[in-house]
Amino acid sequence: AQLVESGGGLVQPGGSLRLSCTASGFTLSAYIMSWYRQSPGKEREFVAAINTFGGTISVADSVKGRFTISRDNAKNTMYLQMNSLKPEDTAVYYCNTATRNQPWGKGTLVTVSS
Repeated sequence: AQLVESGGGLVQPGGSLRLSCTASGFTLSAYIMSWYRQSPGKEREFVAAINTFGGTISVADSVKGRFTISRDNAKNTMYLQMNSLKPEDTAVYYCNTATRNQPWGKGTLVTVSS
């Protein structure tokens, strides 16, 4: 099983990015999926979770109203639309199941800076 995150980059404060998480070797549609992020010197933290049908389960307070989680089960892919980005959103973003039972991918780096 493999998870590959993509879509990160350098963006100015207030900008937007859309991250993708593509799974191979397992059927993503069978799992509740989550996004996580890790900033330098900090623990990996939860960002958002989505159920198997595409309904949002939970979103961290720090990103509520700015980030939207979604999925396309036909493409075995999950997304994170990030709007109104802030410097404190700078982190490596990862995806995994809600129970974190798949091998972690390399993540995708999001840098919010002017």
